[in-house]
Amino acid sequence: MTNSANDVVISGIGIVSCHGVGKDAHIAILSADQAPEPVVDTDRFTPYPVHPLPEIDWSEQIPRRGDQRQMENWQRLGVFTAGLALDDAGLKDDADACGAMDMIVAAGGGERDIEVDTLIVNEAAHRNDRAVLLNEKLTTELRPTLFLAQLSNLLAGNISIVHKVTGSSKTFMGEEGAGISAVHTAYERIRAGQTEQALVGGSYNAERPDMHVLFEGVQGLSRINWQPLWSRDEPGGIITGSASAFLVMESRRSAEKRDAPIYATISAVEGDRGSRDGDGLERRLSGLAERVGPDDDTDLLIMSGSSGIHEISRREKDFIDGKWPSAVLRGYSGLTGHALETQFPLGIALSALALKSGSKIPPFDRANEGAMTTPASRALVTALGFVYGEGLAVLESEQP
Repeated sequence: MTNSANDVVISGIGIVSCHGVGKDAHIAILSADQAPEPVVDTDRFTPYPVHPLPEIDWSEQIPRRGDQRQMENWQRLGVFTAGLALDDAGLKDDADACGAMDMIVAAGGGERDIEVDTLIVNEAAHRNDRAVLLNEKLTTELRPTLFLAQLSNLLAGNISIVHKVTGSSKTFMGEEGAGISAVHTAYERIRAGQTEQALVGGSYNAERPDMHVLFEGVQGLSRINWQPLWSRDEPGGIITGSASAFLVMESRRSAEKRDAPIYATISAVEGDRGSRDGDGLERRLSGLAERVGPDDDTDLLIMSGSSGIHEISRREKDFIDGKWPSAVLRGYSGLTGHALETQFPLGIALSALALKSGSKIPPFDRANEGAMTTPASRALVTALGFVYGEGLAVLESEQP
């Protein structure tokens, strides 16, 4: 690949998953001789297993207790991880850079008040005027300040407050597609010369009963103890995971001007959405693959963000095996859990760490993933929504 000033590079990574906080914890996993034991909580949300958050000292990135208290965990996690990315890029204390930096966030809805939900459901069992009941409880039980604090765009707002990132701000909603759109938008803006630096990512708190209700709306969750990703043969198969990933994406010109280390170059990002009936999914994946490449699968790592739903995961794997038969496949959802809006940025962060560190990533599912004998020079990241939305990104390692 010939370098150009408007190449989109990754110069900072913030990452948190059940396996730990920060890039070093995740490089250790990617470089290990064998995959770590799964970190899974099977008790709190029975019958649904969940990959939980690790222990986090929030004050390392959110020093004011007042700021911490007014956020729920999904916001704390995102603000914390955004700070890690800015630190890693060497921009945390650069007021001018943060003041001009774009911010593009993938966020879901705020965390619900489970006590109020439970109260409404219990009382509704004994009343026929449920519309009246609902209005009564919405006006007497909900705290307006709680609702306002959970608006989706307040993750970006809190990042601005805590880390002083005050350039343009955009928040995408829409499950996995939100993360795809966030990365794609930043990529296109930098390629077009419309911005030099962007903070991009999302956070997801899987330890929420209301989110289990969402996934079970399509009977999507795994109801058994943890199994490797591609080995799940039940109709559902999603095991969610609390995780966050933020990337500092910038132009090569900007990174080289400040002599910043580069993890990888993002050479293509594409997304699509449509019906999966018949061969709709395969046709769309084929179109995405034609637009992003690569045709040659030599030294290619494929990091799949497959949700775990049996049918969709099988179709994705069949497509990958047919299109890039010599590539090394790793399903990172089996490692971190499925992180909804964060899934695509998370896969890109893991791939960039693998390329930069020269990791020979151990199989996450030994029965369905082959050995990796040499480090990859390129990575293809996938994220297929558990209902809608598909995204692909290609990363290339920097020449030594």
